[in-house]
Amino acid sequence: MTSHLRNILDQSYKRNRAEHWEKIWSRPSPSWGGYYHRWLQRVYGFVIHKGARILELGCGCGDLLASLQPDYGVGIDFSPYAISKARINHPSLHFELMDAEYLELGTEQFDYIILSDLVNDLWDVQTMLRGVIPHCHPGTRLVINFYSHLWRLPLHMLQRLGLATTPMLQNWITVEDVRNFLTLESFELLDNWSEIVVPLNLPGASLFNRFLAKVSPFRWFALTSFVTARSIMTRTDVKPTCTVVIAARNEEGHINELFERLLGLEFATEIIFVEGNSNDDTHLAIKRTISAHPSLNCRLLTQSGKGKGDAVRTGFAVAVGDVLMILDADMTVLPENLKRFYEAIVSHKGDFINGVRLVYPMEDKAMKFFNLVGNKFFSIAFSWLLGQPIRDTLCGTKVIWRKDYERLAADRAYFGNFDPFGDFDLLFGAAKLKLKILEIPVRYHERRYGETNISRWHHGFLLMKMVIFAAKRIKFF
Repeated sequence: MTSHLRNILDQSYKRNRAEHWEKIWSRPSPSWGGYYHRWLQRVYGFVIHKGARILELGCGCGDLLASLQPDYGVGIDFSPYAISKARINHPSLHFELMDAEYLELGTEQFDYIILSDLVNDLWDVQTMLRGVIPHCHPGTRLVINFYSHLWRLPLHMLQRLGLATTPMLQNWITVEDVRNFLTLESFELLDNWSEIVVPLNLPGASLFNRFLAKVSPFRWFALTSFVTARSIMTRTDVKPTCTVVIAARNEEGHINELFERLLGLEFATEIIFVEGNSNDDTHLAIKRTISAHPSLNCRLLTQSGKGKGDAVRTGFAVAVGDVLMILDADMTVLPENLKRFYEAIVSHKGDFINGVRLVYPMEDKAMKFFNLVGNKFFSIAFSWLLGQPIRDTLCGTKVIWRKDYERLAADRAYFGNFDPFGDFDLLFGAAKLKLKILEIPVRYHERRYGETNISRWHHGFLLMKMVIFAAKRIKFF
């Protein structure tokens, strides 16, 4: 097929599509469809935080975009009637008559790019994805939803009854097709899930849609699939600054060796010790060793609350580095490992880097048997709940961009102050923000001084509570 003929077919296809949607947007919307669109607004509102910069391709009359309360929102559509109506109904937003496959938005970049019920209508999905790349920064998220074609027959029946609009022939796109398109254009699929098994406002519909749409076999028959993705950005020559926060409680015997090893961390532009009201001389040992190592940019804080989670939040609140790291003072994970974590995050291979202690063999007394079994169980549970592989939930070594942590902290009220460890506060927040969670295996060593601050059975019970909590607040929101 020649390029000229391909362009003719492309233009004919889009012209027919535009005329079709122009007729649909100019008619009153069927009342039964309101439930479906309200549910979409609910899901998008969970994924996208208020006050973001949002671009919606195929925005129609702009109701979905407006419901997300963006700080700066741009919607594009090729229906003149839809754009005209959107501008009247939502004057605080920006709407442009434009083809989604050929964007003309200058150099503007957005935090989220939305494609709601669009990909099945496009002439060339790859061209569209290629066109949005210039409008992505490293933290941009694509959020896509599209119909399942298993619903073709039920929708056809609704159309025969006059309860739904008659669609044109559409692409038959699956989640795997979307994954392939994303990979071809240097995007990475982060998460996918199903929504809506009952698309009408019937008794019990919301209960079914909240729970059954997420589990097999019911999710196979869901009306729409959701996908979140991020662009894979190339590594830059700029070296971001880094703050290492070290929580230390009853760790006096580890402090001297810890400092000697920290001398080799050239990327660590700031080190913050947060001492947790120890029963030994940890505070004095840190203070004395800071004085003995003037080449290290160190600060010492004393936490006012309790638990490692509070210590980490105390350190992160005053950190100035672009990258924030957590390191335990107990020397079970050696500071030398942090270089790999730093390289992984600054190269944008992941947005949130989590250590994994369960890959390499451990020293004999590094972790007791029941702790190991518990960690394995919770890794399976939380991988399912968070939608990304999580091999080790309680490894104390974690890394996140400060800008992402600030977004996480601003949304902390959604989960509340429930986590004494600090690990789940970060993991849950990262999952809700759709950050790419990347895990790095580390060697886990036996503690040589003092005793662990973890109570196996008491904290195991708390972890079970967190499984239930995560199920309600993330999986079945």
